[in-house]
Amino acid sequence: MDHGGSLGRARALFPNALQPFVDLSTGINPHSYPLFELPATSLWRLPEAARARELTEIAAGTYGAPSPANVVAAPGTQILLPRVASLVRPGKALVLGPTYAEHARAAAIAGHQVTEVSDFAALADADLAIIVNPNNPDGRVIERDRLLALAAGLRARGGLLVVDEAFMDVGPREHSLAGDVDQGGLVVLRSFGKFFGLAGLRLGFALSDAATVGWLETQFGPWAVAGPALDYGIRALADIGWQDAMRASLAEGAARLDALFGRFGVPVAGGTTLFRYFSLPDAASLFSALGKRGVLLRHFCDQPHVLRAGLPGCKEEWRRLESALAGWATRREDRQKGSKQ
Repeated sequence: MDHGGSLGRARALFPNALQPFVDLSTGINPHSYPLFELPATSLWRLPEAARARELTEIAAGTYGAPSPANVVAAPGTQILLPRVASLVRPGKALVLGPTYAEHARAAAIAGHQVTEVSDFAALADADLAIIVNPNNPDGRVIERDRLLALAAGLRARGGLLVVDEAFMDVGPREHSLAGDVDQGGLVVLRSFGKFFGLAGLRLGFALSDAATVGWLETQFGPWAVAGPALDYGIRALADIGWQDAMRASLAEGAARLDALFGRFGVPVAGGTTLFRYFSLPDAASLFSALGKRGVLLRHFCDQPHVLRAGLPGCKEEWRRLESALAGWATRREDRQKGSKQ
């Protein structure tokens, strides 16, 4: 499965590119939560159950879940996907797409017959309906009222709605379903690593009714979340001041990225403040031209006209992106002039 963030794949594609790569192929915040010195016990000792409970208490408050009993922590949301898909017996799984491909794969692992649909209304016929909100890669947002109506219809006949809110930290939080999970028939996934820029910690959460959370906890057993992830999760999720300041900073960065791409004739078609979405006929050309200069965007094999770009993390990365775009734009103009002669 092709995902962003693989420098090994980037080196294979562009062996002569300037390195290190400016990796804009993920939606991970380049400005991570400040690193701090961990207590040695985080590595020496097995994680304490009390520490895990503290994490779910803080996560419940930060995400807006009804209570800590509605939150289960896991070593990343990726490991949750097939387990969540197994909450309903194998049937018809419909994924609102195009979107993150791992949801379809996880549902298939759980035994479902999986179809990607583009019509929201079609999800009403699913046994398992999956929506990414805000969506990856285009940033589409489905309103909370529509989601709740869908969840109610599925719940009435034993179905399940899964809403992946991996990017809701920078999305319109009034459309989050975190506060509604006690109604049943609903699972909300929240990612820690993307917004906090600490993807390597592998920490994520599932929010649902207490019975569902209890079942998911049994799938992991004790010590599911590593000690360092507990320490970072507890501190970062409680740091509301950092979160608010970071949202403002990311919004400024996204606006700057829009202006930069727009200057070279690449209009932004969507996204979130952690990534921008582009749809253009010569997307493959832009991906290749920037890759050869060591600037890695996210290209989609099944959507050849689509690109996604994360935010540069420092002045040098901004400079290299601008230089690469300028070189691509110049060659495009030369080709256009040549075709007219």
